[in-house]
Amino acid sequence: MYNLVIYLYLCGVAIASIFNEKVRKMWRGEREALKILRQKVDPNARYAWFHAASLGEFEQGRPIMERLRKEHPEYKILLTFFSPSGYEVRKNYEGADIVCYLPLDTIINARRFLRAIRPEVAFFIKYEFWYNYLHILKHRGVPVYSVSSIFRPNQIFFRWYGKQYGRVLKCFTHFFVQNQISKDLLSTININNVSITGDTRFDRVMSIKSQAKQLPIVEAFVGGTECPPSSDTQHPSPSKVFVAGSSWPLDEDIFIKYFNEHPEWKLIIAPHVIGEDHLKQILGMTKRKVVRYTQVDTNSQLTTLNSQLSNADILIIDCFGLLSSIYRYGDVAYIGGGFGVGIHNTLEAAVWDMPVVFGPNNKKFQEAQDLKACGGGFEIANYEEFEQLMERFASDEAFLKESGSNAGHFVKDQAGATEKVLASVKL
Repeated sequence: MYNLVIYLYLCGVAIASIFNEKVRKMWRGEREALKILRQKVDPNARYAWFHAASLGEFEQGRPIMERLRKEHPEYKILLTFFSPSGYEVRKNYEGADIVCYLPLDTIINARRFLRAIRPEVAFFIKYEFWYNYLHILKHRGVPVYSVSSIFRPNQIFFRWYGKQYGRVLKCFTHFFVQNQISKDLLSTININNVSITGDTRFDRVMSIKSQAKQLPIVEAFVGGTECPPSSDTQHPSPSKVFVAGSSWPLDEDIFIKYFNEHPEWKLIIAPHVIGEDHLKQILGMTKRKVVRYTQVDTNSQLTTLNSQLSNADILIIDCFGLLSSIYRYGDVAYIGGGFGVGIHNTLEAAVWDMPVVFGPNNKKFQEAQDLKACGGGFEIANYEEFEQLMERFASDEAFLKESGSNAGHFVKDQAGATEKVLASVKL
């Protein structure tokens, strides 16, 4: 039944690729994967294979890849993706020797792929359960580890009709799960090779924090003094700074309305979609002085530059790659996506000891639930709730400080999953 579904899916992807650019990239990439392997695989090398569905899973696997590369240089690393949103962003990732798509999970594809690479160990990140690949890996005696995985009662493995597909879990050498619930669920189907190690994303954000960039334009905007990238101290500023990361239009409708009427706050917006149409839409909503990051004249005299930026009220980040470093300049963070498909990365903000705010679509994100539980994360469903929360942040300094401290301690306390995983993996 599984293979029939896969072949039907394959036909659907082929048809959809005619009309959809993203699907077309995936379809083309999967067909070219074996060609890439034939060109790049060193037949005398030992390979460790990491598979991540998309960019988020890559970030979870990255700490392990980087530690393995450092501590076991005898291995070369193969990194595969399923989604274009992961591959297109990280296809030139220098931490892997080969990066390509993973061909769809047919028996023929799995045999050809594994025959080409012959991995000595494999790591599947979070949700990846490829039936044919995993059964062939088990047949060949290759150790396979599930990293940062999380299980829920409604998954097919725990339903009466999913018992046959659930056999795929028997192919894993060990599961490194995020929480006790996942371990308990696996035990109900007699899967006991399980350790609770937490989520490797916490290690990743701690690493990102230690490598944060100094951003003179943002520093001038907030009106503070320089602060070393590794400092845990909040960046001082004459007025409170609100950082909106990965925002979408429905998010912007709420927080821009508030900041138009509250001059005691400065606002930094890093929208998820950076295109002129969206940027014009944001500019059309704002009623205070706005500066776009890429349009700041950095050749101006220092005093002129500082005056231009410190007198501005809103800074729009109209380029990529800065958000994780920008959070350090804020007092409160808003994480976009909660009024759409789901919230983005809350941990990159929380690691800077600042409270994080997000919309209602956060139930599938364990870290969001934990942040709410510890008092470092706050869910809002509409403008009125957002306004009430912001008023409390503005008027109650102790509450603001405690909330930020709760968020920061949560991240730091959860770090260490990478160490636990690699201590148990046999290489």
